[in-house]
Amino acid sequence: MTRTTVTKTIAAPIDRVFDTIANVESFARAIPPIVSIDFLSESQSGVGTRFRETRVTSGRRATTDVEITECVANDRIRMVTDSHGSIWETLFALQEVPEGTQLTLTMTAKAHQFLAKLMNPMVMPMIHGHIETDLDSVKQYCEAQGSS
Repeated sequence: MTRTTVTKTIAAPIDRVFDTIANVESFARAIPPIVSIDFLSESQSGVGTRFRETRVTSGRRATTDVEITECVANDRIRMVTDSHGSIWETLFALQEVPEGTQLTLTMTAKAHQFLAKLMNPMVMPMIHGHIETDLDSVKQYCEAQGSS
């Protein structure tokens, strides 16, 4: 199992940050590399929501099917995908702090194919960098919404 964690403090109320992540369409607006979202389930929010996310990163287009497996208002959201020989679990944990909201993203890759067991530790530093950029984008998006 391979894991990476990134934490950002966002000068915005916890409900705004939570809504930005929990609402798939808002999340896509907040993250510039996401170029399209296609819902694969009837539900478009909450546990059981499945969607196909397409991103352009480093000039390459990548599409991933994602499922929201846990969603606790203003506390945490867990998303899971099976890609490239691994189960990728992304946990967004939120905590209210005096400055606004502390957002921690922990991504875990559990390899179920031999090549993935070898590759995951090598690609995780690159993924960590993409997570940093994504959370910076969420921070900018939430902070730009103004105070309310």
